[in-house]
Amino acid sequence: MSYAPQIKIPATYMRGGTSKGVFFKLTDLPEAAQQPGAARDALLLRVIGSPDPYAKQIDGMGGATSSTSKTVILSKSAQPDHDVDYLFGQVSIDKPFVDWSGNCGNLTAAVGAFAISNGLVDNSRIPENGLAVVRIWQANIKKTIVAHIPITNGEVQETGEFELDGVTFPAAEVQVEFMNPADGEGSMFPTGNLVDDLKVPGIGTFKATMINAGIPTVFVNAEDIGYTGTELQDDINNNVQALDRFETIRAYGALKMGLISSIEEAIQRQHTPKIAFVAQPESYVSSSGKNVEAGEIDLLVRALSMGKLHHAMMGTAAVAIGTAAAIPGTLVNLAAGGGERQAVRFGHPSGTLKVGAEAILVDDRWQATKAIMSRSARVLMEGWVRVPN
Repeated sequence: MSYAPQIKIPATYMRGGTSKGVFFKLTDLPEAAQQPGAARDALLLRVIGSPDPYAKQIDGMGGATSSTSKTVILSKSAQPDHDVDYLFGQVSIDKPFVDWSGNCGNLTAAVGAFAISNGLVDNSRIPENGLAVVRIWQANIKKTIVAHIPITNGEVQETGEFELDGVTFPAAEVQVEFMNPADGEGSMFPTGNLVDDLKVPGIGTFKATMINAGIPTVFVNAEDIGYTGTELQDDINNNVQALDRFETIRAYGALKMGLISSIEEAIQRQHTPKIAFVAQPESYVSSSGKNVEAGEIDLLVRALSMGKLHHAMMGTAAVAIGTAAAIPGTLVNLAAGGGERQAVRFGHPSGTLKVGAEAILVDDRWQATKAIMSRSARVLMEGWVRVPN
């Protein structure tokens, strides 16, 4: 019996923020995978090593966490006044599907660098030294993101002294601006309320802020669900009952937000919405052993991604945090002390993160105009990824 050889596809393995993913140019993909559909999904699943019943992704590029089971497809932008189109695919670890329903804010930090290095940005827009402003069209949610990429001697500068909690080594700082970050699927507060009573059968009724900004997110108070907001991954991820409880709350939040039409649909929409819990500042020890003092943060936030507590914070969820904090009366804003604010520093399992946001009230409806944060990114490996034909 003869077997077809593996095919090889140009690819780059990159870290962006606290995530890692496999980056492709659209035109480098096999022709069948250059269009959305089953062929593209099957290819990306095999690249990452999913579905894997062992949940290890040994036979692929994935790292067996939501932060490392990611793919990115980039192309020259078809949108006016944009440089690059960015499509993000969150690959399920143990199930055979790719979730295209949202963005990855962390990997956004790597998009500009990849686009410049791979000829997707016109040379006229790249200075010899300084900052290149890359205009990104986020194709999943149809929003504009602006990345400021440091350039030295005409090339992307990846090394530097910027430190990001959740990333071991310093690198060059990349400032990312999320323009009009309310998610493309509807209004920023889909229920029309800053705070709702979210009824979850069999579990209880919780105060919840449900917001579409950066990524659809359901915020609840840590105290209401039996937590303090200082938890680390092992406090939650080793507890199957706790994870099931979070997933149930998330599913009913998705239903109330109008993201799904029945609870059964939630299993096929794991990437969005996110579920997070907030609390007022309290001192704790981060996962790296660093002391985070209550006086240096405005609030505590813990968020789950793809069914597990995130080791730091998703970039898109940070946008949701910053935006909600800027709007008086949301649970996030109240946990931060209430009132008007344009930036917050919050504590997460790996340390702290500052995010700025602007929101305005127009005709009695809140609109987010911008969210800003700093991340870092670098190429880890480049060449070809191989997959069975």
